[in-house]
Amino acid sequence: MVLEHQAEYASQWEAIRSIAPKVGCSVDTLRRWVRQAERDSGQREGLSTAERERLKTLERENRELRQANEILRKASAYFAQAELDRRFKP
Repeated sequence: MVLEHQAEYASQWEAIRSIAPKVGCSVDTLRRWVRQAERDSGQREGLSTAERERLKTLERENRELRQANEILRKASAYFAQAELDRRFKP
């Protein structure tokens, strides 16, 4: 809505300030939505919504894999120690 009616105002900021109360949100919230819409359409640099979601997914997967590797490393060390203890017991 802001992008469609921006030409009717002196600046984009004035359009945001005017439209925000009409749609029932704060000025800052509407400004962030407009900026994200501009990134999604390629008018502004930054991560699009799809890229942001993909990054979050990859970060979550990376975190889970690191945790799994840590568990496997500890289990490996535990079983290696158990094997050494078993060999030296009479």
